[in-house]
Amino acid sequence: MKYCSVCGSEVRVGVPAGDNRPRHICDQCGTIHYHNPKVVAGCIAHWEDKVLMCRRAIEPRLGLWTVPAGFMENGETTYEGAVRETLEEANARVAVDDLYVTVNLPHINQVYMLFRGRLLDLDFSPGEESLEVVLLGEDEMPWNEMAFPTVSEALRLYFADRAQGQYPVRMLDIVREGGVPGRYQVRRIS
Repeated sequence: MKYCSVCGSEVRVGVPAGDNRPRHICDQCGTIHYHNPKVVAGCIAHWEDKVLMCRRAIEPRLGLWTVPAGFMENGETTYEGAVRETLEEANARVAVDDLYVTVNLPHINQVYMLFRGRLLDLDFSPGEESLEVVLLGEDEMPWNEMAFPTVSEALRLYFADRAQGQYPVRMLDIVREGGVPGRYQVRRIS
């Protein structure tokens, strides 16, 4: 960041009084610009024993598989974001049951919040961001073609929990292993 989004003046990086982290500071208008993680909201939407999966039509990870999910918009709740993303990416209507897993990705400043949900009907189709939308069972999952480790980890937990007949709220940290892109370590918090 070079310029203040409030007044247009140049900003500097410094630790504001009463803070403990470097921030972008505008000395002209006094605005402190905070950069915080982005929240991704999505849904593990199921019909009987199958989960709704989308093959991505956009980068990143064009052509790979994910559940319907995306960045939240201002003015919406995480629940609303999950419902909106499911409709946008799969033209699917869903009744959200509950929050299922929160995944922290500190190396890219993101937090995933995936809900469990039930498809209301089988009338779904690819949205603008999807090449293909299908229902897949655990044994049909393209595990080697998953777009994001957040999704594969969440789905592995989901299928294991479904086999037990209970869905505790889960929390994971996925961190880059040794700073190497593509190598991750998963820490299960709960």
